[in-house]
Amino acid sequence: MNIQGNTYTFIYSSVMVIVVAAALAFTAIQLQPYQENNIKVEKMQNILASVGEVTTPENAETKYKEIIVKEFIINEKGETIEGNAFNVDLKNEMKKKVEERKFPIYQALKDGKNYFVIPLRGKGLWGPIWGYVSLEEDLNTIHGAVFDHKGETPGLGAEISTAEFRNQFIGKKIFKADTVASIKVYKGGKNAAINAGDTEYGVDAVSGGTITSKGLEAMMLTNLSDYENYFKNNKK
Repeated sequence: MNIQGNTYTFIYSSVMVIVVAAALAFTAIQLQPYQENNIKVEKMQNILASVGEVTTPENAETKYKEIIVKEFIINEKGETIEGNAFNVDLKNEMKKKVEERKFPIYQALKDGKNYFVIPLRGKGLWGPIWGYVSLEEDLNTIHGAVFDHKGETPGLGAEISTAEFRNQFIGKKIFKADTVASIKVYKGGKNAAINAGDTEYGVDAVSGGTITSKGLEAMMLTNLSDYENYFKNNKK
C-alpha cells in the first residue's frame, strides 16, 4: 500500500482513533470505582465539616460512622419515608414536583449534643452551588455550614467556600415566628448586616460576588423551606 496515499492516511487515522478511544474507555472504567469513592468521601467530609468536625480522606469514613448516628428521608409533609438518605441525589430531586421529592437528613451526635444536617443546592453566577447546614436540637439555630461551587469566580463568588464567609452563619436563626425565613445576605462590605440592624438573620455578602451571594440566599430559603413541616413538628 502506498503510505503516501489518501487511503493509507484514512485507514491509519481510523485505527488510531479506535485504539485511543478504546484505551480511554478502558481507563475510565478502571478509574470509575475510585472516582465514586472519592465523591462519597468528599460528601462525608462536607457533612462532618458542617458540625465542626475536620477530617482527612483517610479518616473521613471512620469519623462519619462515629458521629453520624442516623440517616433518614422525609417527604414534603415532614413524614419519614423509606430509602437511603446518603444516596439521594439532590440535583435529580429538584427536578421533581415537590410532593414527589425525597429530603435527606443526617443526624449527628457530637460532644453529647444532637445536630441535624440539611443538604443544600442552588444556582450561583456561573453554575451550581451547594452545601450543608447543621442545626441545633431546636431546629432553628445554625450550628455550622459549608458551601461549595462549580465555577464561581476566584476571589469573588468563590469566596462562599471560605471559613470567613461560612462562619458568619453560626448562631443565626432560620425561623421568624412560625415560618422559615432563613438567612438574609446583605451587600455593602463587612458589617453590612450589623449596620442594617440584622444580627439574628443577616450575614455579609461576598465582596464583588453579589449574584453568587443572592443565589446562596435563595438556595438556603428554598431548601430549608422544604423541611419546614418537619422542623415545626420536631423542634424543641
